[in-house]
Amino acid sequence: MSNLGNETKGFISARDLLAATPEMQQRYGYADTLREIRQQPETWLGTAELIRSTHVRELLRNVLSPQPTHIVLTGSGSSMYAGECLAPNLQSGLGLPVQSIASGTLLTHWSSVLPPGPGLLISLARSGDSPESCGVVSRLLADAPKYRHLVITCNASGKLATSYAGDPRVSVLTLNERTNDRSLVMTSSFTNLVLAGTGLLTQSDSDVQATARFADAVQRILDDHAQALAALAVEAFSNIVYLGSGGALGAAHESALKMLEMTDGDVVTVAETYLGLRHGPMSSLNERTLIVGFLSSDPLVRAYEIDLLRELKRKQLGIKQVLVGQDIPRDVLGAHDIAVLLPSMHTNDSVLPLLADVVVGQMLAFFRCIASGGRPDTPSQGVLTRVVGDFPMHQG
Repeated sequence: MSNLGNETKGFISARDLLAATPEMQQRYGYADTLREIRQQPETWLGTAELIRSTHVRELLRNVLSPQPTHIVLTGSGSSMYAGECLAPNLQSGLGLPVQSIASGTLLTHWSSVLPPGPGLLISLARSGDSPESCGVVSRLLADAPKYRHLVITCNASGKLATSYAGDPRVSVLTLNERTNDRSLVMTSSFTNLVLAGTGLLTQSDSDVQATARFADAVQRILDDHAQALAALAVEAFSNIVYLGSGGALGAAHESALKMLEMTDGDVVTVAETYLGLRHGPMSSLNERTLIVGFLSSDPLVRAYEIDLLRELKRKQLGIKQVLVGQDIPRDVLGAHDIAVLLPSMHTNDSVLPLLADVVVGQMLAFFRCIASGGRPDTPSQGVLTRVVGDFPMHQG
C-alpha cells in the first residue's frame, strides 16, 4: 500500500484500495467515502421498503391531502441537485407542476420566485443543520402560510427534523442513519434522498422488486468498472463536461460538484444538457476534455443525445468519453472509451438510472482525488466543512 497518499501520486489500483485494512483506509483519508459509495445499492433496498411502510404511506397521503396546486423541491448544493433529479419524475407521476428552487434563492427572493399557495415545499437535506435549511422553512411558515412542508432528511436529530415538532404544517420523513454520510461529500445520502422522494408516488411490490434488480446492477458496476475508472482518473484531462437531459441534468450537476469538491477545483467542470452544449459551452471542449454522458432511457430523447455525441466525434472534441445508459451505439464509442451499460427500464419516468449516473460520477471523482494525492473524506484543505457554518438570518 506504499503507493497511497501524497508521497506517490499517480495510478492507484482499485483492488488495492478495497483490500486495504480499515486502519490503512483511515490513515489515507478515504475510509468513509469509499464505504458510503459502495453501500448505496444495499441502502436503496432499505429506503424502498421504508417508503412502502404503512406509517410512511399514511404520512405522505396526508401531505398530499388536500392536493397542493404545485410542489417546490428545495435544498442547498447536492440537495438542490437531488431536487432537480426528482422534479420531472414527480410532475409526470402526480400530474402537478413541480420545480426545484435552491434554498438560498428562496431565502433571498422567496416572494418573487415561489409560486402562490396553496403549495407543498419539500426540503431535502443530509444533516438538516445548514443555516438555509431552517431559515427557509421558518420564513415561509411566517410569510407564506398557505404552504405545507415535507422534510426528507438523513439526520433524525438535525435542526430541520426537530425544530418544528408539533406544527401541523410540517411533516418529517427520516431515512436510515446509515445514509447520513460521515464524509464531507454527499454520496449515499444524495441517492437515498432522491429515491425517498419517489415515495410521493404510488408504491407497489413491483417498485421494490425493480429497485432490488437495479441495485444488483449497480453493485456490478461498482465491482466491474472500478478498475477502468481508476485508470481513467490519472489521464491528462484538465476539464470535464457532464451531459444529461431532463432529470439527468441534476445527476450531471451533482457529478460535476463531486469532482470540484474532491479535487479542490483542480479539474474544471461544466454540467449541461446535450442540446444546450451547442449553444456556447461546446467552445470549452478541447483535447484535454473528458466527456461524461448520461444517456436517457427514452428512445426519442436518446436519439437527440446520440446525434450530439456523433457530432463531437466528427469534430474530434474530447480526450475520452464515459457513457452511461442502455443501447449505446458502437459508432459513438472510441477504442478507449468506457461504456457503462444499464439494464432496460419498463418506464421512462424512473429515477433509478439517475442513481447509476451519480454513482459513476462519484467513483470517477473519488479515484481522481486519490490519484492526485488528496483525501476524499476531508478534501478542500479546510475551505469546505461537512455542514455549512452559521451565518446571520436577515429580516426584511
